Amino acid sequence: MNKQETKSGFVAVIGRPNAGKSSLLNWLVDEKIAMVSHKANATRRRSKIIALHKNAQIIFIDTPGIHEQERLLNQFMLEEALKAMSDCDLILFLAPVTDKLEYYLDFLEKNRKNTPHIILLTKTDNVSQKQVLDKMQQYSKYQKNFLALIPTSIKKGISKEYILEEVSKHIPTHPYLYDKEILTTETLRDIYKEYIRESIFENTSEEIPYFTDVVVESVKEKDDIDVIYANIIVEKKSQKGIIIGKDGKTIKRIGRDARNNIEKLTNKKVFLKIFVIIKPGWSQNRDILKKIGYNLD
Repeated sequence: MNKQETKSGFVAVIGRPNAGKSSLLNWLVDEKIAMVSHKANATRRRSKIIALHKNAQIIFIDTPGIHEQERLLNQFMLEEALKAMSDCDLILFLAPVTDKLEYYLDFLEKNRKNTPHIILLTKTDNVSQKQVLDKMQQYSKYQKNFLALIPTSIKKGISKEYILEEVSKHIPTHPYLYDKEILTTETLRDIYKEYIRESIFENTSEEIPYFTDVVVESVKEKDDIDVIYANIIVEKKSQKGIIIGKDGKTIKRIGRDARNNIEKLTNKKVFLKIFVIIKPGWSQNRDILKKIGYNLD
């Protein structure tokens, strides 16, 4: 293929919280880049994950789940999803097969630019084939709105090539926008932050992760080891106690799991030191949010 025949475009991955957006993207690129958690609202900001398929460079945009809450942080997250929808060439709307159609109708209302979209009917391994067909029939009432409806299952490895092929059809003919070797535009520091956040989500109780964030203070790369210092931010003293845990056991698990993921990515030994810092009301404080990377308009 010559340069005139290449394709390149931005594809926003959209859906409700916990629809499986980050898991899908890691699966599509065969690499763990996006943060994954079984808890909702783990993803807080947009990030780019890049896949090559034949002559197409697909720049996927991972987004926070579409939801509405009053906290400033949640407002930022909704804005991130809406900006991705308005700025992209194509949208992948993830619809878990057990979801009601109200989520899709809400998406149609928020897609004010009528950006073309494909529906991925996800988590189909959880139900029978008849239930999948029934749900596809329900979506068929809206077929004038979408380009394709694709049942998929990450666990069973269903539809990966078909998704990439279908997406490639609908992005512009254009020279590649990024070097072919790049999988993401995120910095390593950003990825390390997300690995630590993921570990917090997996090692603490339901509400604690939503009142925490992570700042990676420094990364020193040495020949035989990378040294990382990071702060976990919480709002209350009681939350700090939960993060640390009895005899420091919880923070040790958080550090261990995050370090293991970082070492798998870098193929290098890692020394990770984590501190816990209290910043009262940080998720509602515009100045603090801006300092840790959440710029609200």
